[in-house]
Amino acid sequence: MYTAKGQLDRSALIKQYQPLVRRLAHHMMAKLPPSVEVDDLIQVGLIGLSDALTRYEASQGVQFETFATQRIRGAMLDELRENDWMSRGSRKSQKEIEVALRRLEHKLGRSPAESEIATELGMSLADYQSLLGKVRGTQLVYLEDMSRRDDDDDTFLDRHVADADADPLNMLRDQRLRESLVAAIKTLPEREQYIMSMYYEQDMNLKEIAAVLDVTESRVCQLHSQSIARLRAKMRAH
Repeated sequence: MYTAKGQLDRSALIKQYQPLVRRLAHHMMAKLPPSVEVDDLIQVGLIGLSDALTRYEASQGVQFETFATQRIRGAMLDELRENDWMSRGSRKSQKEIEVALRRLEHKLGRSPAESEIATELGMSLADYQSLLGKVRGTQLVYLEDMSRRDDDDDTFLDRHVADADADPLNMLRDQRLRESLVAAIKTLPEREQYIMSMYYEQDMNLKEIAAVLDVTESRVCQLHSQSIARLRAKMRAH
């Protein structure tokens, strides 16, 4: 898109790609605690979009949308890293849920129900569901977890944003790891499997998934957090 003088029309392109920024922000929200405002992510994402317009060169052989997506996500992650949004308390609660899940699965020989997890944690179902909303931000699998000690206390973003020298793709190629993850997903309760499929495979955001399941966004967030905790518990055992 160019102006009459043959220059790149930045205003028109920013307007054109605003929906991309909003989509990325809303999709990222399932991985963030309620304290993070989606509007803040969108504003930071627009800065990333503007930066992408400045740095993009067609000669690089990459489509602009692909390049912009990387810059937008990078800007959002930089902002989150600076604010260290996942508190020590949230990480502690996340670990407690995973430990309870491992104990119950070992004892019951199946995936425990929400009420059983709540009882194991010594809290009411309502309090447990509220806790799930607070600890959202749990990722599917931290590849670094495969070699981490349980008492490590590095932040989420230190683990989520890989070092330049790291090569996580090599780890993902490990057949046993991939097979274990696929098998773990198949053990999830049916509704949680649907959520994982819609979120990770179909790239749907919380609002869209909530509409399909006819539940609230907060309920989808709770179930997403719970299914991730189940998978992390199983992958730690792996």
